[in-house]
Order: sequence, then structure tokens, then C-alpha cells
Amino acid sequence: MDRRPPAMFVGGVLGLDFLNTIATPVDAAVDWLEDGEGYLIWLEQAQLAPADVLRDMRARALSGELDKLADQARSLREWFRVFVGQHKGRPLTAETLAELAPLNRLLEREEIFSRITPSPTSPGPFQLETLRRWPNPDALLLPTAKALAQLVCTEDFSNIKSCEGPTCTLFFADHTRGHARRWCSMAICGNRAKQAAHRHRIRTHQQMGS
Repeated sequence: MDRRPPAMFVGGVLGLDFLNTIATPVDAAVDWLEDGEGYLIWLEQAQLAPADVLRDMRARALSGELDKLADQARSLREWFRVFVGQHKGRPLTAETLAELAPLNRLLEREEIFSRITPSPTSPGPFQLETLRRWPNPDALLLPTAKALAQLVCTEDFSNIKSCEGPTCTLFFADHTRGHARRWCSMAICGNRAKQAAHRHRIRTHQQMGS
């Protein structure tokens, strides 16, 4: 049984939630991509791969193959973390396209096809559905790569921030009115900040009264 807590989805966009798969939610650091099983669990929690595909991959993967996949996922995460860290807080420009070449090379491996399937909602009996082939475990990197590409293409990097918690490493997209969000989560770092401010006020009051 996997003992990791459920992954954290506080980034506001899946591309940032992928970067947030390493964090310190309480005291000890947790890496949700530490091994192949962890990456598959995260894909399922993020709804980036169908459950039946993940079951099939578990059943037919060779020994160590899924752990190698997790190695690639961590490498992708750390490369993209540097990119986001360098460009957050301001709009992307056309000049940054060259930096995204590794992501484009990964996206070029995607196997997409269309198929006519029964339609549960449209007026006619059929719909044209876009599907993805999953020939091997490496294909499980592609939905994550697409999530990163969507972040780059649809999110204003001016709104991407790092949590202000002194030990927090999480990113988030600030979609609040006035863009005043400061914390990854009010329940985690926001609450810690409130407690620290409260302790500071008590100490200050005690010092003034002594």
C-alpha cells in the first residue's frame, strides 16, 4: 500500500501541480514521483490518464520500467521548475520559445488518432472522438508534457507566484481579484503565517510590559 498522502492540487493549473509533486506538507519532504507507482498514482489523481490504461501498464511493464519512467518524470519536473522559476512574475516573450525545445521534442512523440464512436449527447448516433495510443510506459509522460505546454500557452506568467511561506517550495497561479494571493493554501502556509504573527504579537506585548 502506498503510504504517501494524496497529492496536493493547489497550483490552480495542472502544469504547476506537477511541479508541486515534491513538497513539505507537514514536517518531512514528500516526493510523489519517487518511484513508478507514485507517478502512476499521481496521473490517476490528476485525471491525466485513464484508470484502465494505468492498470494495463502495471500489468505488462518490465521490472524496473516504471521506476525509469519516474526518473524521466522527475527530470522533466526539475527542468520545468527552473523555467518557471526564471520566468514567473512577468509575461513570456517570443524569445523564450528556444528554451522550450525539450518540451516540444517530447510532445512530438504523442500518438493521437480519431475514431467514430457512439454519441451519448449529440443529435446523431455518432461522434468523432480523439484518442491516444499508449504503446509503452514512456507514453505516460505525454499527458504531463501536454499539461506543461498548456500552462505555457494559456497562462499569464505574470500571475505565477511562489508561496511566501519561508520553507515552502510550491508554485501557484494567482487568479484572485487584485492578484493578492500570497500562500499556496490558507490551510497550510497561510495558517502557519497567522500563528507566527500571533506569537510575534504576544512576544512584543510581553517585552513592552516587562
